Amino acid sequence: MAEERILKAAKQAESMGAMDFCIVISAKGPTPRIFKKVLDAVALLRSETNLKIGCSLGELTEEQAFTLKDYGVWRYNHNIETCRSHFPNVCTTHTYDDRVRTAKLVKKAGMNLCSGGILGMGESVRQRVEFAFEIREIDPSWVPINFLNPRPGTPFERFPLIQPIEAVKTISIFRLVLTDKIIMTAGGREVTLRDLQAMGLLAGANAMILGNYLTTPGRAPEEDLKMLDDLGMPVRTDV
Repeated sequence: MAEERILKAAKQAESMGAMDFCIVISAKGPTPRIFKKVLDAVALLRSETNLKIGCSLGELTEEQAFTLKDYGVWRYNHNIETCRSHFPNVCTTHTYDDRVRTAKLVKKAGMNLCSGGILGMGESVRQRVEFAFEIREIDPSWVPINFLNPRPGTPFERFPLIQPIEAVKTISIFRLVLTDKIIMTAGGREVTLRDLQAMGLLAGANAMILGNYLTTPGRAPEEDLKMLDDLGMPVRTDV
């Protein structure tokens, strides 16, 4: 994406009340060319907006992690995706420990770690609880909870959606386990929670990712802001 489009999206997010803008790529890790483009975009956004800048670029080397920190990236998203016992059923290109290694490297570099996963990928309820405790061990500051939105043509295309009330209960369990974390409802919340999105916040989520996701569209930010107004939940502008 051209820098101008990234800047336009960032300014739109800022006007909606977002405090953070995350630059995301779809790859196992950034190539030198892509990494330079990311650094250029980070520098542009820091000069043209007041947003905090986050990144989600996959696996990092130690040099890349410290360079991102030097450029002012304050938060790095690197989801563990699912619990250790279920991980081989989801991913075969790398291991659970590979993901944990990058998560630890992010913290070593001095960035805030954002790490959660996707629920509804065939794991059991017990494995969801295991996952919550494993996330607690990794100790991120932010925990995004995504719900599988089955994509046609993928191995998980026929997986059923988690039922809305089950999703709400799962959020509450994560809140009980992760008492001091910022829990974000993220990808798939619109199709999974449906009319219970507000209950997701009441159950323990205290943040949301607004706008579109990596491969699927979200709902209009105006709708989310109206929901927060109806709940009497003001948008925090500092961290």
